[in-house]
Order: sequence, then C-alpha cells, then structure tokens
Amino acid sequence: MKVKRIPAGIYAANCYILMDEESKETAIIDPGGDAEDLKDTVEELQGKVRFILLTHGHADHAGAVSELAKFYDAAIGINEQDEKTSPKDYLTGNFYKKAELSLNDGLKLKLGDKEIKCIETPGHTAGGMSFYVNGMVFTGDTLFSGSIGRTDLGGGDLDTIISSIKSKLMVLPDDTVVLPGHGPQSTIKRERISNPFL
Repeated sequence: MKVKRIPAGIYAANCYILMDEESKETAIIDPGGDAEDLKDTVEELQGKVRFILLTHGHADHAGAVSELAKFYDAAIGINEQDEKTSPKDYLTGNFYKKAELSLNDGLKLKLGDKEIKCIETPGHTAGGMSFYVNGMVFTGDTLFSGSIGRTDLGGGDLDTIISSIKSKLMVLPDDTVVLPGHGPQSTIKRERISNPFL
C-alpha cells in the first residue's frame, strides 16, 4: 500500500493519496485544495481513482472535491451528519455534487485487495470519520500528534471528541500509524502515552 501526503489548500491540510500498488486502485482522502497538484500526483503514481473520501466537511478538507469529481469517475464519500448539518460556511455541498457514499461506522470499502474500514469519530464535527487500513488510521481533525481537533465550531463537542478518540482510536493496535489532517504523523501508542488531552 502506497501513501503520499500532500499539504493542500490555503491551510495546507494534509491530503492523502492512498493506492493499492498491485491494482493501482486509489483513494484520495481530504482533498482540501490544489486540485491540479493532486491530479499530477495521481498521474505520476499511475493511480486509478476509485474513491474521494472526506473525514469531515470543512472547506480546508473538501475544497478540491468539485474539480476532482469532474475529472475522475470516483465515488465521493462523507458521513451524512456532515453533509446535512455543517455550518453554511463549511457546507460540503458548496464544493461538490451530492456524495454517492454515505459513510458510517463499520462500513468497509475495497481498494484492490485491501479493505478501508470506516470509523465514526464525531466531536470536531457531528459527522467526523476516520479510516483504518493496513495498519494506518487517517484521523482528519479528530486526533493530531500531541493534540486533538478544535471543538468550538458548529457540530463540535469536547466530551464527544474525547470519547471518540478513547473508544474508537485508542483501541487500535499500538503500532498503528496515525495520519492526521494537519501536522506530522504519530502512532496510537505515542498518543496514548503522551497526548496531554488523553
């Protein structure tokens, strides 16, 4: 499994290109901007984009979806809560056609011979999602290296995000690589031991 991180958009949010190396099937996770750069990266990897997946609906994670959706015949996925209840300034409908995939807890998506497990992790937004695959978890703005996502925007709640992290992410294997929406990667073990919010 190949993973390429690209800081995208004006806030340099982490976008991830996830590709099964044998089949070349590809998922783009949180394309927040710079669509041409993302397309160039996919082309360099010779990827076949099957999914465009959003951990949540904020503009810095969804800003390039509209352009990518016009270019690729790929299914767009987001949790229904974020599609329907995000504040207007972040409403994902401003950025792309209606999502074909309503992501929910336990949904499994095939990418080549690998499986992406969808995990509901609300708290930063009402419909926050994380994606677990091949010993990695893409956490969006739920869990960062040494920190957690802010909870003062619409749909955010501190108790909920802490509960999501403890009950859904901290139960993953210690060596799981945490790939967050901003900043450097970490591991579940490192966050369990040293994250001051936990």
